[in-house]
Amino acid sequence: MRILLVEDDKVLADALSRALVQSAHAVDIVSTGEEADHALALGIYDLAILDIGLPKLSGLDVLRRLRARKSTMPVLMLTAFDTLQDRVRGLDLGADDYLAKPFDLPELEARVRALLRRSTNSTPYLEHGLLRFDTVGRRVFYEKKPLDLSPRELAVLELLMMREGRVVGKEQMVNHLYGWGDEVGENAIEVNVYRLRKKLEPLGCEIRTVRGMGYLMDRSDAET
Repeated sequence: MRILLVEDDKVLADALSRALVQSAHAVDIVSTGEEADHALALGIYDLAILDIGLPKLSGLDVLRRLRARKSTMPVLMLTAFDTLQDRVRGLDLGADDYLAKPFDLPELEARVRALLRRSTNSTPYLEHGLLRFDTVGRRVFYEKKPLDLSPRELAVLELLMMREGRVVGKEQMVNHLYGWGDEVGENAIEVNVYRLRKKLEPLGCEIRTVRGMGYLMDRSDAET
């Protein structure tokens, strides 16, 4: 999943970004309300983590503009001012959840998982034959045995399983796997897919290359 993190405290933003990337999310970081408004207008994110106290444009104003564009993307608000009035204002403007600083990182990660799960209207699991992806725990199992996958491999597999039966283009994968600050080489996607294939092929799980288009996991109920 691709997340926009809007936080003007660089130390906190870096720490949150590292944790989210380790959970196989792509994360873009901006530090002002104006940058956040511009980024959200692109419509490429699955979730925004939005601080209220931002320079140039407040987090509440960013949220107001987002909802005015009829976006239903989930938003988790962060604030150093945990007052009832702040919470009510944020929720009335369309925030989906609220977290007061300071907070424990596991709590933020749990709230992110819940919002992403809710927004996709899905169960906590993705399944492909005997392959089972736990989207809450961010783990993959085959015949109930855990598979050892890197965060990038996990993100590739999640995207392919979410779009089972449909071709996933390389540009889609780049948007799903990498943030703005990441250096993405020409063969980065091929390398990630190759490494994942090496782990899945012995289990009978195939990732097909559709020449000139991208990659595909056939629907498991269509397999013979």
